[in-house]
Amino acid sequence: MTHRLILIRHAKSAWDTPAPSDHARPLNKRGRRSAQAIGKWLKDMDYVPDQVLSSSSLRTRETHELLGLEAPATFLERLYHASSEVMFQVLAEASTPTVLILGHNPGIAAFAHSLAKQPADHSRFDDYPTGATLILDFPILSWAELNWGCGKVRDFVVPRELLGE
Repeated sequence: MTHRLILIRHAKSAWDTPAPSDHARPLNKRGRRSAQAIGKWLKDMDYVPDQVLSSSSLRTRETHELLGLEAPATFLERLYHASSEVMFQVLAEASTPTVLILGHNPGIAAFAHSLAKQPADHSRFDDYPTGATLILDFPILSWAELNWGCGKVRDFVVPRELLGE
């Protein structure tokens, strides 16, 4: 049996906002379109998670809502600007075979690079832009068995490709 991880960086957020803090920044118009496109792609490709673990920020909450997935979501303060080590700890506690983690750079990109056996063959994998989505498969029976560098890249996409931009 394998376990699957879906790693998504939140969609594009608004900088010209009266939000009282970085944590409270909302998505912008392009970010909302991008999140919907990623959600449709996940469903079309049958990359549907059983569980969502997300940063507690407004932009990750909005991204999650616009993905339109049925899976239950847990919003964790410790995933807000989390390091790859923190994400690893959170994932090791997951209870379902297909998990989606929704987070922020630079942590999400570092986590993706550290988990993949080989990097995704994509020009945007290194900088992991907003909305970037990685699908990784692991030959493990539970997340507690997770090790660095053993994930097989199944797919990688950025919203611009799905929106034809």
